[in-house]
Amino acid sequence: MGKGVAVLNSSEGVKGTIFFTQEGNGTTTVTGTVSGLKPGLHGFHVHALGDTTNGCMSTGPHFNPDGKTHGAPEDANRHAGDLGNIVVGDDENQCFVFVLQIPLDGPNSIVGRAVVVHADPDDLGKGGHELSLATGNAGGRVACGIIGLQG
Repeated sequence: MGKGVAVLNSSEGVKGTIFFTQEGNGTTTVTGTVSGLKPGLHGFHVHALGDTTNGCMSTGPHFNPDGKTHGAPEDANRHAGDLGNIVVGDDENQCFVFVLQIPLDGPNSIVGRAVVVHADPDDLGKGGHELSLATGNAGGRVACGIIGLQG
């Protein structure tokens, strides 16, 4: 079993902790809590770089080792880092669980990369906007953290 963790920070008061647990070579369960977001949907992605020297802007594009277009987590044609949306209620806090095909080891590992929460909903590549197939038109990056291995 592999385990990873990312602690989210931002200059906008958004905070959270995201945990990644992979059983063998199977799926990875992503669980977490995030606070400080406005109510609604927020795009949630693994970005290519584990670099936060310029805040979330230096994390690069979505992690996409297979060169696919942006999509929903359940789509065959999607970036490896496309995790969909987290839904925040009126209390501005969110707990969530995703089960996805994102490895914590091997050549396409997400360890050492950044997880990013966006300001707006991810349209899952289906919105028709010029950014839909690249970013899901999810808006600005409001919080991020580097995924590290957990004991």
